[in-house]
Amino acid sequence: MEQGAMGTARRVVLFDFDGVLIRGDTFAMFMRDRYAHVRWRKGLVLLLSPWLLLILPFSRRRVLRSIVHIGLFGLNEARYRALAQAFAVALTRQPGRFSREGLGVLRRHQAKGERIVIVTGCEESLVRCVLAELGVANVEILASRLRASRFGMRSDWHNVGRRKVELLARHGIEAWQLAYSDSSQDLPMLALAAEAVLVNATPKLCKRVEKALGRSVTRAEWR
Repeated sequence: MEQGAMGTARRVVLFDFDGVLIRGDTFAMFMRDRYAHVRWRKGLVLLLSPWLLLILPFSRRRVLRSIVHIGLFGLNEARYRALAQAFAVALTRQPGRFSREGLGVLRRHQAKGERIVIVTGCEESLVRCVLAELGVANVEILASRLRASRFGMRSDWHNVGRRKVELLARHGIEAWQLAYSDSSQDLPMLALAAEAVLVNATPKLCKRVEKALGRSVTRAEWR
């Protein structure tokens, strides 16, 4: 575990990204933008729709992966990163798209010298571009990843649920004092936090998470 200037262990603070620092699903918004600007991709999805509808009852995840792969068809890594950068610039200029209070809380943790880790299901390059546009630096990012293939960018690691804890462990982080999330999908991550914080959560979600954890959670309302 990392040590502070006086030899004491730094507090580890985890932040989810979508729904905590950014309002909405960032990668889904990026994909919608791709389909809006390259219309032949919509045609390809329509052409494949009978097959997609056939497998939907058995594997929603496979359908979503197929839609992502079509949206990224033909892109190499450099082109994808350029598109992610351009999208991040546009996204962060949308009124009300990011949480000022959430960013303020993150920066206060940084000012205390705490170790900040963004743990998200959003794609890594896209997260880095958005955070850079928001002026957030000196944080660690553990996110979903894509890989390059002969047909374009493809899903490699989907960082959700229990996989977040697995990736944290690979990164050498097995204990954390604080975790911010807005979703019950993060129960594995929240369960291992000394303090779990639900951001802008409904009473129903809070109750469900508290029942699963067997303890109370802290509730935060961020604008």
